[in-house]
Amino acid sequence: MRFTRRGVLLGLGALAAFGHRAAFGHAPGERRFVVIILRGGLDGLGAVAPYADPVHAALREGIALAEPGREDGLLDLGGRFGLHPALAGLHALYRRGEAAIVHAVAGPYRSRSHFDAQDAMESGAERRLADGWLNRAVATLWPADLGPAQGRSRYALATGQAVPLVLKGPAAVASYAPSRQPEVSPETMDRLAALYARDPLLGAVVTEGRAGRRFAAATMAMDHGPMANLPGERAAFAALAEAAGRLLAAPDGPRVAALETGGFDTHAFQPQRLAAALGTLDGGIAALRRGLGDAWRETAVLVMTEFGRTARMNGTLGTDHGTGGVAFVLGGRIAGGRVLGDWPGLGEEALFERRDLRPTTDLRAVAKALLAGHLGVPRAALDGVVFPGSAGVAPFRGLVG
Repeated sequence: MRFTRRGVLLGLGALAAFGHRAAFGHAPGERRFVVIILRGGLDGLGAVAPYADPVHAALREGIALAEPGREDGLLDLGGRFGLHPALAGLHALYRRGEAAIVHAVAGPYRSRSHFDAQDAMESGAERRLADGWLNRAVATLWPADLGPAQGRSRYALATGQAVPLVLKGPAAVASYAPSRQPEVSPETMDRLAALYARDPLLGAVVTEGRAGRRFAAATMAMDHGPMANLPGERAAFAALAEAAGRLLAAPDGPRVAALETGGFDTHAFQPQRLAAALGTLDGGIAALRRGLGDAWRETAVLVMTEFGRTARMNGTLGTDHGTGGVAFVLGGRIAGGRVLGDWPGLGEEALFERRDLRPTTDLRAVAKALLAGHLGVPRAALDGVVFPGSAGVAPFRGLVG
């Protein structure tokens, strides 16, 4: 793997067309914050099953897993709830007090459209905005980092082939993606640097891109083969997550990052598909922690999805688009070992629109708790800038140790 922008010669995803260059400068502090987006709508009732709820088994006969302690059963979360066995690594973090689970969670939107719900989740509002809440948080904390003329430090990192909406906005963002292209020789890079040295736009971009390549090579010390050589989606996401961890751990690296993985739209044959997708997530979390090393102690991770899924199983051993779901909060700074939130129950009268888990916690409250308690974003900025018009949503209490 190597630092790249889809194989472009600069070596960094610079978003140059928007006037933003990407490089890494002096770190703003030791605390790191990572957002992992689960595309497709994770079935929170499958990932964190309320096995003690009296109607759970009947609603999900055919896809519900056995209770903790039984063969192929759920992993115990202290009674009432059990974790899917594909999340064994996350369960170990939970037992160490480094993972908390917030159940019956959703954003302020009520949409079962993937596109609308993802846009709202990443915008941090009831409708899509042009930028994302994580970028606005970065701009609030480090306002000097608002473009190529305002300094060289870059505090945020997007991984993958595109910058997700949650990290788009006024603050400059670096990006990392594995390349499928042949390595560019140092001689070619030297010629390009000389060619564009006096160009008012590309000259500085090339210079910072080369610095980013050197930074990545010195920081990660990972295999430089193409992503195509990695055996499957699970290994690919793990490799990307470990690379993000290594970059975040570097003294002069970024401090905020976003990752994403998919496969959670489990309309049919959910047992097999959900286990595979959760296994990918679990491996990615382990790889991120491995890449962070000692920096894990100063890290908080929010794992979120656009919506939950229906309480009842459908006719194809799956579940359909729903409302309330689950969020995971991880890291060395987390007061974990708990399943949090106000559980509404699964009785028909308790369900949202008689079909979905009713949300009782606003996802923005969880994000606010981490941004405020971990990164120090002021409450006024959270209510008016990061999550516009959300003064009525207080940060969730007790998440940060």
